[in-house]
Amino acid sequence: DVESSLAKALAKTGDIPKKEAEKISKKANIGFVKIGRVKKIESEIKHDIMAMVKALTEVSNSKYVHFGATSYDIVDTATALQLKDAVKILERDLIGLKKSLLKLAKKYKGTIMLGRTHGQSAVPITFGLKMAVFAMETGRHIERLNEVKKRILVGKMIGAVGSGASFGKNALEIQKIVMNDLGLNAPKATTQILQRDRHTEFVCLLANIASSVEKFATEIRNLQRTEINEVTESFGKKQVGSSTMAHKKNPITSEKICGLARIIRGFVIPCFESSILWHERDLTNSSSERFIFSHVCVLTDEILQDMKNVFDTLIVYPENMKRNLESSDKIMAESVMIALTKKGMNRQKAHELVRRCSMRKGEFKDILLKEKEIREIVSEKEIKDALKPEKYLGCAEEVVENCVKAL
Repeated sequence: DVESSLAKALAKTGDIPKKEAEKISKKANIGFVKIGRVKKIESEIKHDIMAMVKALTEVSNSKYVHFGATSYDIVDTATALQLKDAVKILERDLIGLKKSLLKLAKKYKGTIMLGRTHGQSAVPITFGLKMAVFAMETGRHIERLNEVKKRILVGKMIGAVGSGASFGKNALEIQKIVMNDLGLNAPKATTQILQRDRHTEFVCLLANIASSVEKFATEIRNLQRTEINEVTESFGKKQVGSSTMAHKKNPITSEKICGLARIIRGFVIPCFESSILWHERDLTNSSSERFIFSHVCVLTDEILQDMKNVFDTLIVYPENMKRNLESSDKIMAESVMIALTKKGMNRQKAHELVRRCSMRKGEFKDILLKEKEIREIVSEKEIKDALKPEKYLGCAEEVVENCVKAL
């Protein structure tokens, strides 16, 4: 595509004959330029792009193939076209994941469960709220992906050091025509290569997405723990969880996601290091980028699709959420403190009083009812109401509804 667009641009500016451009464009594809032939030439000359140029020259019989261009006019522009396709796929994946999360958020917006901080019981939330938080995070990644397009969907066609000397007076016009033809942006200034801050930003974005997806997967893994058992991944009738422990149902897809996300983040450092090139360029970025861009895109696509499938087939156990919520009424300590403060007690005194009560053994309600300073301010009914989780959900359902509207 790139060599074809270059030939057409050169013809349009009058730098090569139109017939020559047509010959090149007609043959500039793998139907004519055989990979085997390119590899044979490369084995002899040790230069991949020049091998392609020679093979295209053979089949097109044109003396203007690659006229004015340097290798990375082709490579960086071709990479931008690949990233353009990748971005479309990743955006589709993110939108699909967001929709799955919103569906769960709406379905379970009022399903009460235990909120946890530091791995410990906190205060009640709803499962729908948890899913809405994940949906909003996914939505932000979609925004970021759209914002970064203008900086990463960029090609170049300006010669060996960015001056355009090899293209003559029409250099900028040629670059503009090529990029318009390919649906890419043209850089304002560059060297032999596009500066790698663009690619680094993209890889960092995918690492950020991977971290979010790993967080979602980790949440599923934790909620599927035997002692919690509030959700589980779907499990096939003939599926095997362990080669020896026949009873096992492991969250294997979520675990797989976590492992792959770590690999994705691992590409960030090589990408930063590939940004540091000598003068107008050296070749130290080339070998690592042959792995980075393809692998980071494929792996991110993989975990996004896997995560969507986990949520689409997720088994939710509201009864277990209720059971865990009711396992200790001391999780309602904050609610009691708020009730005492609203009745006139100093907030700090209320906090200390409730804290001391929560440290004692026994039913929290009984401990509170025996506390003289508490009974002087609130009634038994008010204490019982303060201990009801369903009365302490705040605006959780409204937050979910707002998220659904926003996305």
